[in-house]
Amino acid sequence: MARDGERLQAREALIRQFWSENPIFRQVLGICSALAVTNLLKNTSLMCLGLIWTTTMSNLTVSLLRNYTPQRVRIMVQVLIIAVYVIMVDIAFRAFFPEIHTDIAAYVGLIVTNCIVLGRLEAFANKNRPWLSLWDGLGAALGYSVILLSIAAVRELLGFGTLFGYAVPFKPYQWTIMVMPPGAFFLLALAVWIARAYDMKRNKTAAAAEALPAEKAGK
Repeated sequence: MARDGERLQAREALIRQFWSENPIFRQVLGICSALAVTNLLKNTSLMCLGLIWTTTMSNLTVSLLRNYTPQRVRIMVQVLIIAVYVIMVDIAFRAFFPEIHTDIAAYVGLIVTNCIVLGRLEAFANKNRPWLSLWDGLGAALGYSVILLSIAAVRELLGFGTLFGYAVPFKPYQWTIMVMPPGAFFLLALAVWIARAYDMKRNKTAAAAEALPAEKAGK
């Protein structure tokens, strides 16, 4: 029963960060990356992999050390832990994807100060068990990555007429604005609007479903 309870809590932590508290359309965090690296799917995919690794492992590490870290220096310790995992990501990208690394190297380094990573460490990992913290970090990173990859797919398709660098069979009209940061801004705003509109509609439907039995009981 204890294991079942832990699995349920881990699942809730994952889903909560993936959707209910999604960093992009709920908390509006990490917008810089959405504007900077989403013009090509290859760049975005690597950036997302780096963020997933860093957020998940940093959450796990901070949670493991939470009872041994003095509160007065916890932020410095958290930044140091993040930096260690970012350095690992940077070395891996430099070794295996040198061309792409040249384009995104500056943004990989900025993961150290990414408000999504620091936010999950301070809000969750610093107060919860390692297992839950791992899934919380994974959920936040996946929720963030899905939005970035969706934006990157549209921008590359409409801006370059390719997906992952390969030309698509059809020839879409190429919009120059999609290659520029304003294109990412407009698509990001559209994604936030769609997600929130969907959630509002779902909440209204759920509220109406709950109110119906009460009305029948009153009659």
